[in-house]
Amino acid sequence: MSQLFSPATLGTLTLQNHLVMAPLTRCRATGNIPNALMAEYYAQRGTAGLTISEGTSPSPNGLGYARIPGIFSEAQIAGWKLVSDAVHPKGAKLFMQLMHCGRIGHPLNLPAGARILAPSAVAAAGEMYTDAEGMKPHPTPQAMSEADIKIAIAEYAQAAKNAVAAGFDGIELHSANGYLLEQFIRPNSNQRSDAYGGAIEGRARFVLEVAEAAIKAIGKDKVGIRLSPYGVFNDMPLYDAMAADYTYLAQQLNARGLVYIHLVDHSPQGAPEVPDAIKQMFRREFKGKLILSGGYDAARAERDLLAGKCDLIAVGRQFLANPDLVARWKGGAVVNAPDMDTFYTPGAKGYTDYPTLGG
Repeated sequence: MSQLFSPATLGTLTLQNHLVMAPLTRCRATGNIPNALMAEYYAQRGTAGLTISEGTSPSPNGLGYARIPGIFSEAQIAGWKLVSDAVHPKGAKLFMQLMHCGRIGHPLNLPAGARILAPSAVAAAGEMYTDAEGMKPHPTPQAMSEADIKIAIAEYAQAAKNAVAAGFDGIELHSANGYLLEQFIRPNSNQRSDAYGGAIEGRARFVLEVAEAAIKAIGKDKVGIRLSPYGVFNDMPLYDAMAADYTYLAQQLNARGLVYIHLVDHSPQGAPEVPDAIKQMFRREFKGKLILSGGYDAARAERDLLAGKCDLIAVGRQFLANPDLVARWKGGAVVNAPDMDTFYTPGAKGYTDYPTLGG
């Protein structure tokens, strides 16, 4: 019997298979509020074992991109309830990815009164798309005060509670891909000299305090985290101590009992490869579930599960383009190719209109 398509456990949950729909930013949340179109999109893909939502901001300050959702208002909770009510009947369990963009944002994408915050006042290289004025350079963020840090931690905890109130089974802390949590971990973006900077013990402190606050809010069986060691997206260059730093992080996350670590490997898209030694280190140091991602097909997913390299396999673009990916992989059917031109555009095109088998 195939391991990939057999039931799996995640904390107290039973998943209908070992496949995870990876978090995918799609920019369809007009006004930063989830909607019926988004509910349709997620429901179409509800045959995954676990569905992780697109990055969802815990606060107005975290809404770095155009049309991404939040989970800090009653309207947003109600919008996400549309999604959970649509997905759960299909069998998938749902975790909400909490993504505070930090310095990866632009004032034109934020509501009035919101601020671009980061560990230090260091602008990221590159540009950010805005609906109002097109591409704009990343602005220099405001360095967070200790008061700002305490507020942000409380926002994550409240967001976790709000996700559960919206019918989600748990949350994933997005500590990858150059967003706020990873901005604290990495030495190029964190140049602080206080308790939240310096050596890895200081740079990891914010991430660990956010994890602790989320666990206190909703329970450790409902809290996972996404990490991208060797990821360079959003101006996160490689550095010499990376392996040692992420080993420390794996040990500290294990001590706090998170339900899973989700490792990002964007090497299929041209990023540096995550060394097998790093993946093996996480497997060794972290006793919760390990989710691997990065250009998987069904055969490779089956091999890595059978070899014990991980517990679950996350797939992104394949799920984006194939609502019925589980059925296609099970039957060995041809898969649709994703249309990159419609990844982040508003509307149904390239979102809910991918064909299904016999559809």
